[in-house]
Amino acid sequence: MTLVETMDRSGAEEARGERAAGPLRRCIATGVDAPRRHLLRFVLSPDGALTPDIAARLPGRGAWLTPSAAAIEAAVKNRLFNRAFGGPVTTSEDLAVLIERLLAARMVDTLGLARRAGQAVSGHDKVEEWIARGRARIVLVARNAADNAQRRARAPEGGALIRVLGAEEIGRAFAKERAVHAALAEGELGRKLIDDSIRLAGLRPPVQLAGPRPTGDERGSERA
Repeated sequence: MTLVETMDRSGAEEARGERAAGPLRRCIATGVDAPRRHLLRFVLSPDGALTPDIAARLPGRGAWLTPSAAAIEAAVKNRLFNRAFGGPVTTSEDLAVLIERLLAARMVDTLGLARRAGQAVSGHDKVEEWIARGRARIVLVARNAADNAQRRARAPEGGALIRVLGAEEIGRAFAKERAVHAALAEGELGRKLIDDSIRLAGLRPPVQLAGPRPTGDERGSERA
């Protein structure tokens, strides 16, 4: 099951007046052009260490890469960063893990900002209320939620469904131990969350449904 789903992605973007794909950049591993907001940017530190620029705002020359473990491995193994920067580059042995952690933390921060701005709610009942009122533009369901919760999850009309974060990560944004469901309203924070979820999905495996498992009352752990 895919980690990021939309109801007619192109039509939804047009209907909501969202920005176009934006500037394109070429992945140094695949040679494919893609919107820069869906790629990973890297820069070099003064000592020649490769630095992930998750927000794509750091100064200096940048190299762009498809957000996938395969692309990262190919770039390191074939010294593509050395070629892109025209010299020796020091790379972390756990680069893919580092990037995954940074992207997840950025999504949690964005979700927390949306919550504090009154643009996000958590809890099954509140999410369903927002969907019914047409206020939800993005719905999140924890990637480690029970199978029945995964199967019932749906994108709001013209919106997106995201399964890329775990219940503990979603919960952190709402000052809870865990949260299985969350929803965001329309806005720049939501669009930022979608962009980052697409990038993070490339580094996390799709959700696998394997039948019911004893996790207790999913909704009981996220009320409030």
